[in-house]
Amino acid sequence: MSKESEKQRWQRNFADLLQELRVAQTGVQILFAFLLTLPFSNGFGRTSSFQKDVYIIALLSAAAATALIISPVAFHRALFRQGRKPELVRFAHRMASGGLAFMLISMVSAVLLITDFVLSRPIALLLSALTALWFLTFWMILPFARRNWGEDDIDDDDAEPQSLTGG
Repeated sequence: MSKESEKQRWQRNFADLLQELRVAQTGVQILFAFLLTLPFSNGFGRTSSFQKDVYIIALLSAAAATALIISPVAFHRALFRQGRKPELVRFAHRMASGGLAFMLISMVSAVLLITDFVLSRPIALLLSALTALWFLTFWMILPFARRNWGEDDIDDDDAEPQSLTGG
């Protein structure tokens, strides 16, 4: 089996990143749409000043996340057929990471907004902190803890088949 060329690797990395962004983009767009309609709902007039501030944070961070997560597409259009795939992949990685950070802020803010509206403030703050910890666990802590997961494993191409009888 032949190894992929550097150009093929950059192309594969970009395709993988775009696939990941499709998942994140859908989530952030749904959240953003929800936040855009919220002020027009009947109960929004009963929100406190604190809740309105939290709403603005959630809305603006969802907008920022949307812009960052979609930006690799615009960047790709600008660099199309210029042979700058490595630059594009590096840029897209940074924008995706920034988009996920803003998405985290928006999601936790949305949880805080809603829980503060229906529960007491201390419970809302606790649930929002737990939500942030939950997201950080799966989006940062576990991935960074497992970054070197397969490095000690033998490549499948290089490994000799092992029989079940030990021989």
